[in-house]
Amino acid sequence: MPEATSPKIPVTVLTGYLGAGKTTLLNRILSENHGKKYAVIVNEFGEIGIDNDLIIGADEEVFEMNNGCICCTVRGDLVRIMDGLMKRKGKFDAIIVETTGLADPAPVAQTFFVDEDVQKNARLDAVVTVADAKWLSDRLKDAPEAKNQIAFADVIVLNKTDLVTKPELAEVEARIRGINPYAKLHRTERCSVALADVLDRGAFDLDRILDIEPDFLAADDHDHDHDHDHHHGHDHHHHHDHGHGHGLKHYHDEDMQSLSLKTDKPLDPNVFMPWLQNLVQVEGGKILRSKGILAFHDDDDRYVFQGVHMMLEGNHQRKWKEGEPRESRLVFIGRELPEELIRTGFESCIVS
Repeated sequence: MPEATSPKIPVTVLTGYLGAGKTTLLNRILSENHGKKYAVIVNEFGEIGIDNDLIIGADEEVFEMNNGCICCTVRGDLVRIMDGLMKRKGKFDAIIVETTGLADPAPVAQTFFVDEDVQKNARLDAVVTVADAKWLSDRLKDAPEAKNQIAFADVIVLNKTDLVTKPELAEVEARIRGINPYAKLHRTERCSVALADVLDRGAFDLDRILDIEPDFLAADDHDHDHDHDHHHGHDHHHHHDHGHGHGLKHYHDEDMQSLSLKTDKPLDPNVFMPWLQNLVQVEGGKILRSKGILAFHDDDDRYVFQGVHMMLEGNHQRKWKEGEPRESRLVFIGRELPEELIRTGFESCIVS
């Protein structure tokens, strides 16, 4: 029997505009008694302002915390830091990479698709964006990075909700949904979100996907009534095309769209794979994120993929279960997406 490969370490890319509350979240990870060993990679160690009493061992750029976590600074090359972490004795439960508040998360996320050593040992688990409920609407007007960070996210932590009125909160959520209807959204004060809600999301584990992203599965069903997730009372903003009258203004974001495709007919992998590769090669500049769960013809295993711009990673994940609907679902989020081209191309991959 072949030796079991050690599971890849999940990597969370943490992004968010300056002042939104990333530091609060990072401090919790580095100091709370959560019993996990996380490695946190930050841009500037000084910005986090970690309590020196919590630091035990420190070499020049890696600090060990007394809760077992490790914090290090990216000076230059993320790949080098990642390689160093992988070689350290004692593996981590997860790695968190913080991007600077002004940055586009794409290059950081792409690192996990490019470097072979990193890819062998780590997988991009989720992009988490911390957003400031009070200032996000202004930022979306004047800062393209803020919009990218929302579009990019798998999980959005909408922080400082105590500083806005209910109507303001509804409005900022509608704006977020106009850009990204698929991310899981948590409303927080002082970033008090359960770490399990932001770390190791396993965004493609469909056993958990109803819990994780009801919107991802329900994106195109007009008639569902969300019985299965009544405990997330705030996740019911549907895709903005549906015009459900739930009193929220729907923002059609001028330059960001999302597109969801699905079919319950099997796909031909020999047509689909080249089509997807070609699509992201040609249109990748416009496609910020892509992801999907695929049912291929004559294949008992589910195939999952995710992509950032031109880069894709994917693999067979597990067998389709008895009674589980064998559906393929894809999501693209980007700017000026060639929707007709994508839909037609996707349909040509279905086994007739």
